[in-house]
Amino acid sequence: MSVAESTRESSSAVPGDAVPISAVLSVPAAAPAEAAAHYAARLAFEADVSDVHADLAAGVPGIVVVDTRSRAAWDQGHLPGAVHLPTARIADLAPGTIDPALTVVTYCWGPGCNGATRAALAFARLGHPVKEMLGGFEYWVREGFAYDTAAGTEQRPVDDLTAPRSGLSCAC
Repeated sequence: MSVAESTRESSSAVPGDAVPISAVLSVPAAAPAEAAAHYAARLAFEADVSDVHADLAAGVPGIVVVDTRSRAAWDQGHLPGAVHLPTARIADLAPGTIDPALTVVTYCWGPGCNGATRAALAFARLGHPVKEMLGGFEYWVREGFAYDTAAGTEQRPVDDLTAPRSGLSCAC
């Protein structure tokens, strides 16, 4: 039986009335100060595709986006303006390729792949400020952003399970 299926008698309910036990509240929420520290730390390590797209579109200085996948994956599609550095080659190629003053934003295929995490670790070990782009290439495409391929630029319709159909930001 799951926690959500469990019940207990409530002191405020009529005796014998069962009150469901919360699956969400079975572990209490952190204190607000702890929660603030946790979420601030997550944002120091991660960026989402919409924010990366907005910065690239606006020409915001200070970041470099790095695609960490294979050559075949890169040719299939990659973010416009991204640098191609497969994870296994970062230690060798980054020192002559990536300006250490820039914040590196790594990405790989998608949420089911930890290649961007491995790449972020490699950059951090080299002394670079780094963030991982949540959702990877998959969510870039699903949010309807244009991408480059070996054959040219492509763009798919917005997947309305990941972004508003209008293509405008969800403003979250």
